[in-house]
Amino acid sequence: MAISLYDFTVSPFQITLGAMEGVLEKGRSFCAENDIALADVVSTRLHDDMLPFHFQIVSLWHHSLGALKGVQAGEFSPPPKMERDYAGLQELVRQARTGLDEFTRQRVEGFAGKDVVFKLGQRSMPFIAEDFLASFSLPNFHFHATTAYDILRIQGVPLGKRDYLGQLKLKADNSSQ
Repeated sequence: MAISLYDFTVSPFQITLGAMEGVLEKGRSFCAENDIALADVVSTRLHDDMLPFHFQIVSLWHHSLGALKGVQAGEFSPPPKMERDYAGLQELVRQARTGLDEFTRQRVEGFAGKDVVFKLGQRSMPFIAEDFLASFSLPNFHFHATTAYDILRIQGVPLGKRDYLGQLKLKADNSSQ
C-alpha cells in the first residue's frame, strides 16, 4: 500500500501539534506553580548557537501550515519575524493545528508533482512537493518540536515521551459492531 501525501503530512502535523498544545500547557502550569517567568522560557536556548524557544514554536507553525501554504503557492521562505509571548506561542500552535483543517485530502493530493522553490536570500532550492515536504519540512517540523520539548525539560517541566507522541492512531476495534 502506498502512503498518500496527505497521510504523511497533515496527519502527523496534526498529531504533533496536538501533542505540543499539551506540552505547552504543562509548561505553562509548571512555570506558574514554580514561579518561573514565562518570558524567560520564551528566550531560553539549549546552546548559545541555537535559536530560542520562541523560534522553535514559530517553526512548528511555519513547517506545518506554512509548508502546505508554500507548496500551494509554489514558494517557501524562512518564517517571518514574529514577536509572541508564551500565550501567543500557544495560540500560534492552535492556529496551525486548526488551519490544517483547510487542507482536505483531495487538496493535498493535488499537490503531487508540483514545483516548489525554497528561497533563502539569493539562494533558490528547487523541489517537487513530495520531496520538499518529506525531506525538508517534515524533518524540520520534528526537529523544532523536539527542541521546544527539550527546552521545557531543562526548565524542569515533568514531560515524558508519551507527552511528545500525542494521540496514537490505533487500529479501530470493530468487534462490537
